[in-house]
Amino acid sequence: MRPDSKSKIDRRDLLRVLGAGAGAVATPVALVAEAHADSESNETKRKARYNANSEDVKAFYRVNEYPK
Repeated sequence: MRPDSKSKIDRRDLLRVLGAGAGAVATPVALVAEAHADSESNETKRKARYNANSEDVKAFYRVNEYPK
């Protein structure tokens, strides 16, 4: 670099400042979000959700030609 360019901002310094500014702006946004508790009861969490005789499961096995 030329010695007379000391008063100018270097490209690396500019990118460093912009990166730090973006990080400082994004950090508080992540901290503001509130956590929500589960709305399901223990019974609801433990119930069986897979239904082997549902239409979508039947279609899956039919389309992929799995043996019955």
